[in-house]
Amino acid sequence: MQVPDITWPKDAAEAIAIQQSLRQQVRIGADDVPWGLIAGIDVSYDITNNLTRAVVVVLDAVTLTPVVPPVATQIDTQFPYVPGLLSFREIPAILKALSYVEVRPDILMVDGHGIAHPRRLGIAAHLGVLMDMPSMGVAKKRLTGKYEEPALEKGSMSPLIHREEQVGMVLRSKDRIKPLFVSPGHRLSLVQSVAVVKACLTKYKLPEPTRLADAISKKPDAYMRG
Repeated sequence: MQVPDITWPKDAAEAIAIQQSLRQQVRIGADDVPWGLIAGIDVSYDITNNLTRAVVVVLDAVTLTPVVPPVATQIDTQFPYVPGLLSFREIPAILKALSYVEVRPDILMVDGHGIAHPRRLGIAAHLGVLMDMPSMGVAKKRLTGKYEEPALEKGSMSPLIHREEQVGMVLRSKDRIKPLFVSPGHRLSLVQSVAVVKACLTKYKLPEPTRLADAISKKPDAYMRG
């Protein structure tokens, strides 16, 4: 895939200014975006060696099986850990991985948040704008907003509200386990984001695209140097 050539900020103040600018480009789309191919994206770190690692898998939305070999890359970590600015730490590695992906997916499903972010530009929204592709976030933990705990049965949901705006959905993906936090990133609606996650659930907590990416991310020998 072709990816943009981006100049990255040198500090948190510059990063926040970029977020404030890019948030104006986020578009929440309709409910009918085609989604035959879904890319699952996960990022991890090798702190000892100062490496950021990204994994991309592309699955058929019906069979939930890979259509091309997964890609795992690692690059030198370029930005410090700052809450709310995670995308500047992780997206450079994601873009490197996407550059090796042999097909263009319909949707980017990122382990992280979309607009469920204090400045409405979580990693999924940020990546979607940069790639100009439909994107969504599926996170294991809340970053911002308030919600009522959904019922304990799989499929139960409750809205995630921040500053009187619904920014996501809290979804119980498996009976009696902690819920997921689903939010649109770019060019997707919340309704379709939730529908895609539900369609990708199997017997596990995570939807299959990010579950497979996460599983590969735990294998140190899977990575090529970016």
